[in-house]
Amino acid sequence: MIQANEKPASFFRISQFIRQETLGGVLLILATMVAVFWANSSFYEVYHYLTHEIRLGTTFGDFHFSLHHWVNDGLMALFFFTIGLEIKREVMGGELSSVKKAALPVMAAIGGMVVPAAVYLLFNGNNPDHSLGWGIPMATDIAFALGIVALLGDRVNINLKIFLTALAIADDLGAILVIAVFYTDTINYYQLGIAMVAILILISGNRMGIRSTLFYGLFGLVGVWLAFFFSGVHATIAGVLIAFTIPAKAKINEIDYIDSLCTLLTKFTDEKSNNSKLLTSEQAHLIDKIETLGNDAHTPLQRLEHILHPISAYIIIPVFALFNAGVRIEGNIMDMVLHPVSLGIIGGLVLGKFIGISIFSHLIIKLKLAVLPEGVGFRDIYGAALLAGIGFTMSIFISDLAFSDPQVIQIAKVGIFTASILSAFLGVFILLGGKDRGKQR
Repeated sequence: MIQANEKPASFFRISQFIRQETLGGVLLILATMVAVFWANSSFYEVYHYLTHEIRLGTTFGDFHFSLHHWVNDGLMALFFFTIGLEIKREVMGGELSSVKKAALPVMAAIGGMVVPAAVYLLFNGNNPDHSLGWGIPMATDIAFALGIVALLGDRVNINLKIFLTALAIADDLGAILVIAVFYTDTINYYQLGIAMVAILILISGNRMGIRSTLFYGLFGLVGVWLAFFFSGVHATIAGVLIAFTIPAKAKINEIDYIDSLCTLLTKFTDEKSNNSKLLTSEQAHLIDKIETLGNDAHTPLQRLEHILHPISAYIIIPVFALFNAGVRIEGNIMDMVLHPVSLGIIGGLVLGKFIGISIFSHLIIKLKLAVLPEGVGFRDIYGAALLAGIGFTMSIFISDLAFSDPQVIQIAKVGIFTASILSAFLGVFILLGGKDRGKQR
C-alpha cells in the first residue's frame, strides 16, 4: 500500500525518464549549434561530404548507403524502437495506462496535431507541392522541450513535466501513424508481406514465452526492418512495430522473486568462507542463481528500455541533429522565413500547437472527463502548449520525407528553427510569468 507521503513506482520511472531526456535535450542543443555553425562556415564542403557523400558498408542493387542514410534510416529506426518501448510501457503501467490518466495528455496531443496541420494548410493548401508538409508542425520534440524545462529548475511543477512528457509520447504515436500512412510513396506488397510474417513470428514468440534478445533482434532486423526498408514504408516504423512485440511480463512474480531471493541469500550467508579473497564454488554458483533470478523478475521490455533510452537520448538524437540541422543559409534569410512553407510551419508550431492543446485541454476538463494535475493551473498548460511547439527533431525528420526539393527542405528547416526558438522563449515567459510560482506547488 502506498502511504500518503509516498510516490507510486510509475512516478519514479517517469522522473528518471525526464532526467535522461533533459540531459539529452542539452546535448541536442549543443549538436544543433555545432551543425548550424559548421554548415555556415568555410568548412561547409567538409560537412556536406561527411553527411551526404561518404558511403559506408553495403549496397543493395542500385542503392548505396551513405552515412546520412545510416543515421536517418538505421539509427532513427533504433530511436523509434525505443519510442515504441516507451509507449508500450506507458500504456501498460504508466501515464497512459487508464482512461483517467490518459484523457488529458491524449486529447491535448490530438489538438496539438490537428490544429497545427490545419494552420499549415491555410498557407499552403493551394500548392500541391508544398501542401505535403502539413505533417511537419504536428510534431513535438520531447528532448528539446524537457531540456528547456530543466533550465527552469524547481520553478516548474513536476506534475507539469509529467504532463508534457505524456503529451509528447502520445504526440510521437500520432507522428508515427502519420509517417506510416501519409509519407509512403509506393508500396512493395511482397516485401511488406515478409515483414508481416516476421512480426507474426515475433508475436508468437512472445506468446510462447521466448525472452531471448537474440530472437527478437534477429527476426526484427532481418525479417522486419530490411523488409520495411525495401517495401516503401519508412523503415523507422519497423522499429515501433518490433517494440510492441517485446514481452512486457516477468517470468516470475514479485512474491516468488522475494521468497527465492531470501532463500538464496540465506544459503549464501550460511556457506562457510574459504578464508581467501576468492568465493567458494558454492558461493559463485549461488550468485549465478541470483543473477538468473533477477533476469526472470525483470521484464524484457523494461530491461531493453533501460539500456536503449540513454543511447537514444545521449547519442542517436544528437547525432541526428548533427547530420540534419546543418542548414546552410544562402540568400536572404527574411525571404526564407516569409516563404509560405516557413510561415505555415511557424504558424502551425507556435500558434497551432498553443491553440490546439489549450482548447482541447479546456474541452476535456469542461466535460469532466479529466482533471488538471495537482498543483497545475491553466497558465501552466498554456506554457506547456507553447513548449510543445518545439518540433525540431521530428519536424526535421518529417520535412525530409515530405519534400524532395533541397531548397524547399532548407526553407522548411529555417521555419522549424524559427518556430522552435519562438516557442521556447514564449513558453519560458509564460511559465515564469506567474506570481510566486513556488507557492503554487
